[in-house]
Amino acid sequence: MHIAHRIRSIVPPAFALFVMAMCLPGCSRKKADPAALAVQEITVTTTPALGRQVPVTLTETGSFVAEELSEVAPAVAGRVFKTPVSIGAFVKTGQVICELDHRDADLKLMQIRAQLAEAMAAVRQAQSRIGLGAAGFEPTKVPEVAAARATYESSEAQARLAAADAKRYANLVATGDVSQSVYDKQRTQAETAAAQANGSRQQYEAAINTARQSYQAVGSSEATLEAMRAQVAQAEKALADTTIRAPFDGYVSARTHAVGEFVTTSSSVATVVRVDTLKLQLQTPEKSAAGLKIGMPVTARVAAYGERDFQGTTSALNPAVNPDSRAFILEAHFPNADGALRPGMFASARVLLPGTENAVFVPKAAVIRDRTTDSNQVYVVGDGKVHLRVVTLGDSDGGNIRVLSGVAAGEMIATDKQADLYDGAPVKTQADR
Repeated sequence: MHIAHRIRSIVPPAFALFVMAMCLPGCSRKKADPAALAVQEITVTTTPALGRQVPVTLTETGSFVAEELSEVAPAVAGRVFKTPVSIGAFVKTGQVICELDHRDADLKLMQIRAQLAEAMAAVRQAQSRIGLGAAGFEPTKVPEVAAARATYESSEAQARLAAADAKRYANLVATGDVSQSVYDKQRTQAETAAAQANGSRQQYEAAINTARQSYQAVGSSEATLEAMRAQVAQAEKALADTTIRAPFDGYVSARTHAVGEFVTTSSSVATVVRVDTLKLQLQTPEKSAAGLKIGMPVTARVAAYGERDFQGTTSALNPAVNPDSRAFILEAHFPNADGALRPGMFASARVLLPGTENAVFVPKAAVIRDRTTDSNQVYVVGDGKVHLRVVTLGDSDGGNIRVLSGVAAGEMIATDKQADLYDGAPVKTQADR
């Protein structure tokens, strides 16, 4: 009972102390100072947006394509025997890029060459038979004809001699110096000699005809020889066609068949591209057609090389406008001696047009990239505050970048502390040094 009374006497003072401790801070709080509640100004560095005259340009995008591209196909069908080059290899004109199985072509060529040798031997034999030489064909110089002529001339002489003897004996018979029987014998001999001479003449004429026919046979043999030579040339070409060569200097960009595969004349075994000069095909709106012509300077950039500028010139204007996109192809040639550019690369290009135009530039450090809105922004300083502007950017120029819209020349641009700024934030400025 005594203990319970003691607890009741102690609790009220302790509770009172707790309440007093909680109330004292509130009771002692003083009225807030308005100056302390003011937003603190941020000190930023500023620089004016620069305005100057720049050349008039047309900015478009497009892709690089090869100056020449060849889908190399075989001239004959066959099975791939060897592929001595790989993708990315540089090849010279005439270098072997693929070989087909050529065993059948080799055998065919050997067979035709043997037939050619037979045809040549037949021509030589025919020529020697008639004594054909460099002076040309002369029937009387053919050995058979010459022998027949000699026989004919001999028989003709004997016939004349026999006829003269018969005539003399005829006179002697008339005078009674010889008997009739002797004369008859001589006359028979003369007639026989005349018949032999006539036969020799016919043999001579037949020999000439035979020589002429042999000469014609030589012409036929020579025609056969030429036909065989043509067949040999065809067989040699068929053999050469089994070796597929590069049509020009360039790089192998594709190799579609492997050893053992069968290819036809419609099959592409490799793709060769010429890259020492590339073409950039730009999709250009039709409204820009009037100011363009061949020979204008073009500057292009690709993602792989950042701010490296590649120089080219316009080379062709497509006369047809695509009715769907209302654009046409503007083509520019770019030297590519170092091989930095590759077919298929996407590029942004500027075509230099006649004249100049006003342009506004700001430091690159002043530009903020907002990934949330996918936009470029800058802070413009005015009346002691910063104002957020969305801008459209153009080409870089050293440490500056062109602003196509959103900022006017002469406006003051914040170049630092963008992370601390917001639209309408009060600022103190200091000039960029």
